[in-house]
Amino acid sequence: MLENKREHLAKFQSLIALAVMLIAMSLLSDSFFTPDNGLNILRQISVNLSLSIGMTLIILTGGIDLSVGAILALSGAVAAGLLKNGIVIEPLGVKLQFTVIGSIVSGLLVGSAAGLFNGVAVTRFKLPPFVATLGMFSIARGLTMLWTGGFPVTGLGSSFGYIGTGVLLGIPVPVWITGGLVGVFVALTRTTRFGRHVYAVGGNERASLLTGLPVDRIKIAVYTLGGLLAGVAGLIVTARLDSAQPNAGLGYELDSIAAVVIGGTSLSGGRGSVMGTVLGCLIIGVLNNGLFLLNVSPFWQQVVKGFVILAAVAVDRMSQRDR
Repeated sequence: MLENKREHLAKFQSLIALAVMLIAMSLLSDSFFTPDNGLNILRQISVNLSLSIGMTLIILTGGIDLSVGAILALSGAVAAGLLKNGIVIEPLGVKLQFTVIGSIVSGLLVGSAAGLFNGVAVTRFKLPPFVATLGMFSIARGLTMLWTGGFPVTGLGSSFGYIGTGVLLGIPVPVWITGGLVGVFVALTRTTRFGRHVYAVGGNERASLLTGLPVDRIKIAVYTLGGLLAGVAGLIVTARLDSAQPNAGLGYELDSIAAVVIGGTSLSGGRGSVMGTVLGCLIIGVLNNGLFLLNVSPFWQQVVKGFVILAAVAVDRMSQRDR
């Protein structure tokens, strides 16, 4: 009986934590529980949510990705540069000018390619995910600086900017984008063979190999999807700012990992969900927004966030020990 109660509590701990935070912030600030602020929170978490969906898949397989913030910056910079300046093919003396759609697709392809590189490094070269993605972090940051010359790429136009600042039916476009991604990846992880294989690989990789699952291909796929979703986040950030900043996405990988862990996904793999990650992103978003409304110093916000992450990991470890 006690074990069942613990299991139910563990299952709903993120939802309970979010409900407690919503009530507390509503009591502490009159401007917190308003429709405008609610939409503002959803807009603010859209980038982290896009990154965190991909991070969830990667952590479910027992991996980690420290390069998503750098891939975000590279994807956004490539899309902005192609849209603003095009690209010159020097041997042919031809300059290619890209449309908004063309630049978006290019940015997403760059993100996917970086994720694919991570997956190949982890599976084919047997590098630990920490090392492989740390290497990609440095590579992507360097390529972003080379591509931009260290200067922002600005003046991208209203059509591109709509991705980050537009409003559709009263809801910000980034919220529509990430809402669609949540729906797609919830369905992918819950109802498809690929989703079941992701959980199987993270739960017991050796058993997965013995049963004939293509473990390497599954890992390559999840890292590629992580890069693709980092590309989506890069486009949203770049469009919102109307500028591709060379240092965009600094520290975003930590917020992404935090959201996944707070949402109940185990760092050892095999257990967690995309919906749990949504709750994790909301908890971080509500915490940041509420502390800002209460005029708490940004430095203290980092301290509080750190304690929240430690608490989430401690709960995860205790639940594993109980099982």
